[in-house]
Amino acid sequence: MTAPASAAPRQTAYAARLTRKRIIVTTAAVMAGMFLSSLDGTIVATAMPTVVRDLHGIDRYAWVFSGYLLFEIASIPLWGRLADMFGRKRIFLTGMIVFLVGSVLSGNAHSMTELIAFRGLQGLGAGCLIPVAQTISADLYTMEQRAKVAALYSAMFAFAAIVGPFIGGFLTDQLSWRWVFYVNLPVGIVAAILVKVFMIEPLEHRQSHRLDWLGVITLLGWSGTVVFALESAGRDYAWGSATIVGCFALSALLFVAFLLVERRAAEPLLPLDLFKVPALRASAIIVVFLGMSMFGVLSFLPLFVQVVIGTSATAAGRVLTPMMLSMMVTSAVAARFVLRVGFRAVVAVGVVLTALGAFLMTRLGVDSTQLDASIYMLFLGAGMGCVFMSTSLAAQNSVALPRMGVATGLVNFTRQLGGAVGVAIASSVMVNALDSRLRAAFPGQHVDANRLLAPTSSASPVPASAANVVRHAFSDSLHRAFVATFAIACVGILTILLMPRGSATAIRDEAHGHVPEEPLTPEGETFVIATPVDEPVP
Repeated sequence: MTAPASAAPRQTAYAARLTRKRIIVTTAAVMAGMFLSSLDGTIVATAMPTVVRDLHGIDRYAWVFSGYLLFEIASIPLWGRLADMFGRKRIFLTGMIVFLVGSVLSGNAHSMTELIAFRGLQGLGAGCLIPVAQTISADLYTMEQRAKVAALYSAMFAFAAIVGPFIGGFLTDQLSWRWVFYVNLPVGIVAAILVKVFMIEPLEHRQSHRLDWLGVITLLGWSGTVVFALESAGRDYAWGSATIVGCFALSALLFVAFLLVERRAAEPLLPLDLFKVPALRASAIIVVFLGMSMFGVLSFLPLFVQVVIGTSATAAGRVLTPMMLSMMVTSAVAARFVLRVGFRAVVAVGVVLTALGAFLMTRLGVDSTQLDASIYMLFLGAGMGCVFMSTSLAAQNSVALPRMGVATGLVNFTRQLGGAVGVAIASSVMVNALDSRLRAAFPGQHVDANRLLAPTSSASPVPASAANVVRHAFSDSLHRAFVATFAIACVGILTILLMPRGSATAIRDEAHGHVPEEPLTPEGETFVIATPVDEPVP
């Protein structure tokens, strides 16, 4: 006779060893780590116009974001496997230390080269915080309990997205942009102390893994090379130059090498067999284009608000808030509607809204207001919320339980990679256009664009008579960057056709014909990126 449903364990084996106090404190500590990682994107974006003005690096604007994202996505799966080999507690503390050291060094950077390098170190640490924290959560809570914990995590992510722009703007205006990085220290140190003192290591038996270092090297090689080529072409080197053509050729070769390495790896960084699942393959491709659009706008809108509209960093932070709020609302709505109308319909609505928001961003000009930008961002955020939630659910719905973590990780992996490329494209378009406009506006003069980032302020080196010319130059160049993100979003509309038709149940039943139902190798259990539903590792 089948055991009643009530026979399900009330606690995991690990949680049964702990007091309630230890469970609560450990959960709070790992949530603090997740909070820091999720806060970083928006808090840094609002400070960037001031950063590049001080460090004279507008031509390398994109690398502050792209470098962070590339090191984060390459290290995420490795941290999970290291946590299996050496213990959750030790690896979480190591990742937190790396993140905090990167934060301190970023705050002390005295050149853009230093800042980009230190941001890469920070991204390396950030790659640990969320996946290992969620692995600890999976150790602590049963499947039934994780639904409530997931709601708590979602609220924390939403809070980080909303307060990030405010904190970044306030610290930049009232103290210094360097405090955007230093603010990580008190939260991170407290989280590390709590983990050190209260957390008991959950693993009694460690698992051995074969780390895919060759996969990491080839991934960073092809992605970093293509980002460099996109960001440098037309400014530092001509599009047809040997350097740019060589970079694209090298990137293509390294990409092929990466695919060959992943096919042969015992525990691949990116399991390629998942691309055989239609809904999962569609989700991964869709979020590449949406990630390019989102990060392209998110990274450059604060620059538009501060330089063209002429506001403070705090005001730029307020402009980003409507996007975060609408993303949070539509994510919740999308989660309900996919069960009624299927993934394809919700993805279609989200992609169209995103394209509409990207189009409205191209309407911004020197006469635009903060209210205009906020309204346009509502559409963009609403579309992103629909797409990101529905694609994550489609990924999870397309595989058996043991591979939910790796499936969701694949979607987040491609989204972040798309973001790195999108920022590089937008930056290249913007900087090239800005150089051209400034040369036309000030013929025969060498104009340092970094010193023009506050043309309306009293401390600006720009004469009052030329301030309007500078605003128009930045407006036109950023307009072209937004046009580029709109073009990318339009291509993203075509990817809707990749998402299978039918109900969520029908897609799940069809997908399970492609993916084994039985538990897989440890690789399927340790690639934990953005879902708290992975089974605890024994």
